[in-house]
Amino acid sequence: MSQIAASFLRRCFAPDETVAVLLRRQDAAAPMQRIVRLEQVLESRYMAWLSYENQHGRSNIYVAANPLRPGSGKRTKECIASVRHLYLDIDQDGDARVAALGASQLVPPPTSILSTSPGKYQVLWRVERFEFPQQ
Repeated sequence: MSQIAASFLRRCFAPDETVAVLLRRQDAAAPMQRIVRLEQVLESRYMAWLSYENQHGRSNIYVAANPLRPGSGKRTKECIASVRHLYLDIDQDGDARVAALGASQLVPPPTSILSTSPGKYQVLWRVERFEFPQQ
């Protein structure tokens, strides 16, 4: 599992970029957020910790779709360094909506489709030369 996650992260972010990782536990009042350089996330100890949290059902793990400015402490739109991905969160009728996206002539094929839980998906399109207002 951690090899798949590491490969995905390497495709989405450059080695020196800052990423936001969010762990949402079912039993916690507030999510745990880590804003770190990609190199730190890819370290074996860090990946092992995330894998443990994921495999033992303790946390749902999310990664922000776009890199943050170095030194950021939040995941706000002002902290986004560049628009790298457009994303769509599908929480209802997921299988039918993903099939409709695949058949659509109105949008390009997604770069990645992540199954976040049964029938729920995150859809990502890799983009270039997008400014934040266009997103």
